[in-house]
Amino acid sequence: MTKVLDVSGLKTHFFTRAGVVKAVDGVDFSVSKGEIMGLVGESGSGKSITGFSVLGLIDPPGRIVDGSIKFNGQELANAGEEQFQRLRGNRISMIFQDPMMTLNPVLRVDTQMIEAILAHENVTRQAAWERSRDALGLVGIPSPEERLRAYPHQLSGGMRQRVAIATAFLNQPDLIIADEPTTALDVTIQAQIIYEAQQLTKRTGTAMVWITHDLAVVAGLVDRISVMYAGRIVEQGGIDDVIDRPRHPYTVGLLGSVPTANRRGKRLFQIEGMTPNVLDMPKGCAFGPRCHARTEACREEPAIEDVDGRRLRCFNPQRQAEVVS
Repeated sequence: MTKVLDVSGLKTHFFTRAGVVKAVDGVDFSVSKGEIMGLVGESGSGKSITGFSVLGLIDPPGRIVDGSIKFNGQELANAGEEQFQRLRGNRISMIFQDPMMTLNPVLRVDTQMIEAILAHENVTRQAAWERSRDALGLVGIPSPEERLRAYPHQLSGGMRQRVAIATAFLNQPDLIIADEPTTALDVTIQAQIIYEAQQLTKRTGTAMVWITHDLAVVAGLVDRISVMYAGRIVEQGGIDDVIDRPRHPYTVGLLGSVPTANRRGKRLFQIEGMTPNVLDMPKGCAFGPRCHARTEACREEPAIEDVDGRRLRCFNPQRQAEVVS
């Protein structure tokens, strides 16, 4: 399949007075046309910074210090703002966790969606209005003509997020970065939006990176999954392989802490300790101090390797399953 996005060796660091924060420290993944890849990890794992890096949204004191970000073969690592302006909202879109980061509160929905089209295409306002109306219909918004005349504050949270998703798909982009777009919504609306995003991706062939901390959300949505910890990917593979047969201790812990994944009456598995301070990372394996399966080998830093059809960054990938069971 054709790779829409190919990220290799990406390092995004923040140079602060306290020291260098290695928010993203050598990340590799790719997304093909019509594919959805889940980027999963705890808060502070670097997943959102990875998405912002792809879109060129890293502000000082942060910057990309190494690696490659190829979008349809075009290098974006440290590309100029003018180049990103041609791509953002046109070939690459982003859906934020808070839809009000996308929507202007003082402009009507139709004004914002029409301008998003006219900024990149030479079409009439009527044609842009019709496309905006149709886009709202595709994400399940009833009476789209009426919603177009509304201001964002007149819509519910779920409705605003649907508008944000419709806006992201307006120009039929090649890639969408979705940064926890359903976290603030109730479970029913969350499921509807996930279904609609999945159908839109299949219909348009758009590639998508879905960023989340919730493995339960991505289980029925994505094709492949990359699990991040402390700025690095620790396990990567097909969704069925990773969810049904996790091999990295961190992935096992994440799945064990999801209530729906456990038998009734069984205690949830708890990952001990806290995420490491990125200014004072432990020597060797970053997950070592929290891992039940750590050995002397974990004093060294593990490389990511191909193991049984997936990629793993672990010296003892099987022992954790034994500990948890």
